[in-house]
Amino acid sequence: MRFIEEIVVEEFLPTFRSMLAEELRDRGFTQREVADALGISQSAVSKYAHGEVSRNETLLEDERVQELVERVAEGLSTGDMTPVQALVEAEVLIRQFEEGDLLATLHEQQMPELSEYDGALSVHDPDSTLRTAERVRSSVRRGLRTLTNASGFAGLIPNVGSNLAECLPEPSGIEDVAAIPGRIFDVKGQATVPSDPEFGVSEHVASVLLSAREAGRDVHSAVNIRYDPDIIASLEDAGYDAIEFDPDAPTDPIVAALSDRDDLTDTFALYQSGAYGIEAITYVLGPDAPTVARAVRSLLTE
Repeated sequence: MRFIEEIVVEEFLPTFRSMLAEELRDRGFTQREVADALGISQSAVSKYAHGEVSRNETLLEDERVQELVERVAEGLSTGDMTPVQALVEAEVLIRQFEEGDLLATLHEQQMPELSEYDGALSVHDPDSTLRTAERVRSSVRRGLRTLTNASGFAGLIPNVGSNLAECLPEPSGIEDVAAIPGRIFDVKGQATVPSDPEFGVSEHVASVLLSAREAGRDVHSAVNIRYDPDIIASLEDAGYDAIEFDPDAPTDPIVAALSDRDDLTDTFALYQSGAYGIEAITYVLGPDAPTVARAVRSLLTE
């Protein structure tokens, strides 16, 4: 785990300060004056002057860094810019570079796991796609622990396998739904999770979740388990609504089944009892992965 702040400290600051020290020395500043202007020791200035500090070539060659160095050096040498203003100007550029720009690129190079996220990377924005996506994946992991730690869950896995999915707050498609690549299977009585949750890997459960949302249900997670009349009865006895749908319906069967249901509980079940070439199956949907996992786990305590 490498923080973008480490890139700032280890790459940007030594490069920027050494460039600024050179500019100030060229403008007649003494080593002491450079040290005072930069808020560093004279020995540090000496290291900059003798090339003893590692500098990042990408930052050295960036025209925006060069322009800022020249502008700050000019302002400090003429007195038109205070050290506080110089600090603010540098901070503004750093924040710009962190938001999907040069520092974000350097961050991705040193932590390749970040490259899977599309769009501008914003590690400081509390509402950023990165933070939201990681919270969704974390929620799926918590739900998985609830399921796989429950004795007997493997017996609820259908022949096609189970999956646990959760979507972003406003999903536009399957790529905005996190689930388990390859699904969860019963291997000799043990629920086996083949991989960590990823986005865009579930067509089956994700499509059911998205259809339920299209029908106006405020749900963000779904899990599929096998169908059995006793399972449906147990869910209803636990206080969950259970709605049957027709997999052979001419339109989206999930939307058709839910379109007139405005009285559903926050967590509910959808099921179909099978059709030609279609395995009977049950889906539990709710606000998040841990919630639907707990609903499924309640079946194992009956």
